[in-house]
Formats: sequence, C-alpha cells, structure tokens
Amino acid sequence: MGLLLVLLGGIGFAASMWLAVEKYLAFVDPERTASCTINLFVTCSAAMDSWQGALLGFPNPYLGLAAFPVVITTGVVVLVGARLPRWYWTSLLIGTVLGQALIFFLMATSFYVIVALCPACMIVWTIMWPLLWYQVVRGVQSGDLPVGAGLRSAIAGNHVIILVIGYVAAVAWLMLAVGSDLVASF
Repeated sequence: MGLLLVLLGGIGFAASMWLAVEKYLAFVDPERTASCTINLFVTCSAAMDSWQGALLGFPNPYLGLAAFPVVITTGVVVLVGARLPRWYWTSLLIGTVLGQALIFFLMATSFYVIVALCPACMIVWTIMWPLLWYQVVRGVQSGDLPVGAGLRSAIAGNHVIILVIGYVAAVAWLMLAVGSDLVASF
C-alpha cells in the first residue's frame, strides 16, 4: 500500500505541477500555446480557461499540489513501517472520495460542456481511481470499513477485476460522450 501511495501520489503531483506551470505561463503570456495542446480537441487550455478550471477561486491544479504530497507522505510513512491510526486512514479516504467526486464533475464537464480533453487532467483522472479503490480495499481488509465477511471476501478476492471494471466504465463513458470527436481529432 505504501508503494502504491507513493507512486500514484507522485504521478498525481507531477501532473498537477505540469498544469500549474501551464496556468502560470498562460498568465504571463496569454497568447502562448500550452505544451499539452495536441489539437483543438486534445488541449489543456480549454479546461484551464473555463470557470470549472478554478472552482474554488484558484486554479484546480493547486488542489493537487496540496493533496498529493499528503498521499506521498502517507506512503513513505507506511513504507518505513509506521502504523497509522484509523482516524487518519478514514480522513485520507474521505479526502480521496471528495477528490474522486471532483474528478467525475470535471470529466463530465470535459465531455459535455467544454468538449475537449486535457492530457494532464486525464493523468490525474487515471490515477485517482486506483488511489480510491485500494484505500477502500485496505479499509475493508483492516476492518476500518466495517462490512460483512462475504463482502470483505468478494472485495479482497476480486480487487483487480473491480479495478479493471472501473477503467472499462470510464473508457466507455469517454467513448460514448466524445468518441467521435476524439477519433476525428487525429
């Protein structure tokens, strides 16, 4: 679990940093084309320039710059053998659930309102699902998330299959929402 938190947190932090730097460079030079722009459909600029790109009054990547170091630090602490209290794991899970809810909102916005895909955003979208899912698996296995023995066994025994189903559902949603636009953009 520690290694997973370090890796996913590191990837999320790097993508957030990429977006934060792009947003800063757009402030400095509004005419600049973002490095994550492949074409009119695959671009970070559309997301960064929308009101959804700054939901709390500041650019969304700053949320990642604040949150992912917590994930990384938690992973390091676990890797060195520390046992974290239940309240900490529950708090981390609640934060991750809120982050995943934000991701679902931003995905829907990208698919149906902006109708553009942000490559750096998609990196964060991609790492959030296993970050959430494996915290749930850990919580169920440790007893921090109380469930019946049957559900605990089903989650533990099928955690990879459920992870894959989540990705298949996300890709299906993407393709149903913007698949034709995506194919036409290349």
